[in-house]
Amino acid sequence: MAASRALLPNLHASASPRARGRLAAAAAPSSLPFAARGAHPHARLRIRCAILSSSPAPLASSESQPWRRISRAGSDGALRPKPAVLVAEKLSEAGLAVLREFVDVECAYGMSPAELLARVAQFDALIVRSGTKVTREVLEAGRGRLRVVGRAGVGIDNVDLQAATEAGCLVVNAPTANTVAAAEHGIALLASMARNVSQADAALKAGKWQRTKYVGVSLVGKTLAIMGFGKVGSEVARRAKGLGMHVIAHDPYAPADRARAIGAELVSFDEAITRADFISLHMPLIPTTSKIFNDESFEKMKTGVRIINVARGGVIDEDALVRALDSGKVAQAALDVFTVEPPPKDSKLVLHENVTVTPHLGASTVEAQEGVAIEIAEAVVGALRGELAATAVNAPMVPAEVMSELAPYVSLAEKLGRLAVQLVTGESGIKGVKVVYTTARGPDDLDTRLLRAMVTKGIVEPVSSTFVNLVNADYTAKQRGLRITEERVSHDSPAAEAPLESIQVRLSQVQSKFAGAISDSGDIVLEGRVKYGVPHLTLVGPYEVDVSLEDNLILCRQIDQPGMIGKVGNILGQRNVNISFMSVGRTFRGKQAIMAIGVDEEPDKETLENIGKIPAIEEFVFLEL
Repeated sequence: MAASRALLPNLHASASPRARGRLAAAAAPSSLPFAARGAHPHARLRIRCAILSSSPAPLASSESQPWRRISRAGSDGALRPKPAVLVAEKLSEAGLAVLREFVDVECAYGMSPAELLARVAQFDALIVRSGTKVTREVLEAGRGRLRVVGRAGVGIDNVDLQAATEAGCLVVNAPTANTVAAAEHGIALLASMARNVSQADAALKAGKWQRTKYVGVSLVGKTLAIMGFGKVGSEVARRAKGLGMHVIAHDPYAPADRARAIGAELVSFDEAITRADFISLHMPLIPTTSKIFNDESFEKMKTGVRIINVARGGVIDEDALVRALDSGKVAQAALDVFTVEPPPKDSKLVLHENVTVTPHLGASTVEAQEGVAIEIAEAVVGALRGELAATAVNAPMVPAEVMSELAPYVSLAEKLGRLAVQLVTGESGIKGVKVVYTTARGPDDLDTRLLRAMVTKGIVEPVSSTFVNLVNADYTAKQRGLRITEERVSHDSPAAEAPLESIQVRLSQVQSKFAGAISDSGDIVLEGRVKYGVPHLTLVGPYEVDVSLEDNLILCRQIDQPGMIGKVGNILGQRNVNISFMSVGRTFRGKQAIMAIGVDEEPDKETLENIGKIPAIEEFVFLEL
């Protein structure tokens, strides 16, 4: 570590007194896995890591460089070049000032893809917003020198994370600085919509004085449902309470104590949309939330409900919203985001007289832009110094021999977490997670941090937009109120070569949508092991099964009787759903059993309902991998 760190620039040498104080705080040793750094309002948790402390590639000749590289003397007296950072999209001066304290900065806005490819190899870090595509070609063009990509904002869909990880390039983002700005914009749209501000403004500018046409509705005493109670949703709730609104919220993973402290009531999805007078959306766009507000959802709402969306356009079926507006089911909508941005000029939704629209302005305040710039600048500088921020969004590289040995168990751990979270129902969310490792190895021969991180990844990612890896797993779990404990069970087989015999995931104090997964202790229990290099599910609740975790699963709890495999297989075959494997586990002959079926495609709703109609089947659930 010491040798590799000597290859990094001596940042203290040129830093101002204020900057040196910040660097000293960041470098201070800590006995905790994450050390808080509070030198700036946008401070983040960091951990020490040597992943990025590799030697930078040689600099290109000075003739090809528009900026002079300032060198500093290292501890051995040799000159060390300062890292070079390319800023490809506009960044506020406050962020640039943070960068310039420690690195050489070049701003090159508006580059074409070809220009970026030609220049990226000259830099150690690249900072972009949403307009620049950091593709595999860009990362390969970095020729081993590019070590950090900073995304000034939250979304990272314009960065090829897999290619970055393969190249050993860390990707960091700035997810917290625009929280207040987004919440304020949500409140602005809420009030503007309720009082018809944009419509009345347009009418008056057109010479029309229409006081009676634009009579609005009051916010006091109305029920606001906040769908997604994360950072932005929580801030919206605080402001809505100040307006005299009754706030309810839906988010299965929101800490109950935080909701109570704000004065919000956590409820189910259906209860939220049926009780609300106003609905404000703050959920991520993931497969389970894509078009979650559709014809079926709108039908359950109060007639005259009003909807605000400053989250992601794709969570609303826009055609269904137009139909709901035309019918009067939805009285008004205020939208800052759209499925396609910018939306078509002839969009019926944008042109609808009862819709207020803004062009994705949620983070567009002077303060938020400055905060994002500072946050990403500090993250990039920290990464170049050999630190990793909790905002890292791709997995760090690990030694090849360790990854080779643990690879199938890493996959098993993530898939067990992914299956477990899909079994949870109710509004209490997941609080207690226990991971049990059965192994013949001693504590010093098996580091389970990566496996624990992958269980967290499997539990968190399917229900959020958070990217979980070894760096931020513990921090993410803490932020979401997840208490993860680990236990080792000794496996008496000294000749065993595999690092693990099995991994078990137990979720305590939760309700399950599939009662068959509940063990005698009342926990949801899933256990798996690796066979021939492939993860297998071997235990569901008290039932032993043996299914490969390579495809989606259907679990059926049934009465143990002949012909069940044929009946279920026949239904799936008639609907052209291919079965990759099938396994049945039971407790006692003739009593109850669990059938686990691997399918290549997701069966449609009617197919699953037909399976449930088989008299001997007591319950079933579809689980997506």
